[in-house]
Amino acid sequence: MSEQEHIQPERIDVRHIRLKIVGDSPLITHAWSDKAKKMMLDKQQKRGAQAKEAKNPEQDYEDSLYRLSDGSCGFPAVGVKACAIRGAKSLGLVMTDARAAFHINGDLLKINGEPHPREDMVRIGMGTADIRYRGEFSDWSIDLPITYNARTVSAEQIVAMLDAGGFGTGLGEWRPEKDGQFGRFHVGADA
Repeated sequence: MSEQEHIQPERIDVRHIRLKIVGDSPLITHAWSDKAKKMMLDKQQKRGAQAKEAKNPEQDYEDSLYRLSDGSCGFPAVGVKACAIRGAKSLGLVMTDARAAFHINGDLLKINGEPHPREDMVRIGMGTADIRYRGEFSDWSIDLPITYNARTVSAEQIVAMLDAGGFGTGLGEWRPEKDGQFGRFHVGADA
C-alpha cells in the first residue's frame, strides 16, 4: 500500500477595492420596460400583435431608468464590467483572462447624479424614424465595489482597464463603441 500524498493547493489571493468612475460626458440610460419585454415575449410565443398604444413621453422616460429598491437610479454592474473588459482588449490583455480576474459586486450600481428627460430622433428597422424619451445624467459618478484575484491582476491594471473602457467604449446609449459620444468616464482620483 502506497503512502498518500498530501496536496497543499496554492490559494488565490482575493482582495477588495472600491473605485469611483466619474462621467466625462452625459450618461443616457435605456432599461427594458415591462411593456417592451411583454411585446417581445408575445412575438416569440406567436401571439397576435396588439394595437400600438399612444406614446407617453413621461412614462417612456421613467421606464428608461434602472431603479433600485430605494427609488434611486442605478446602472447594471454587468455593463460596467463589460466596458472594462473591452478596455482590457485595447490595452493588449486577453479578454477571457481579464473577465475571470475580477468582479464588480452587485446587480445595479447606484448612479450619483440626477436624471432629466431627453428626446431623440432615432432610426429603426428599414430606415423608419421614431422618437425616444430616455433618462440622461449630465453630471454623474458610480461607486464600484470590486473583488479581484491579485495573483492574476493588480488594482492598477483594473484602473487602467476601466479608464481605457471609459474612453473608448463608454456606458449606456450612444456611447463611443456605438458611434456616439455619451457615457464616457474615467476613474476618479478620490476613489
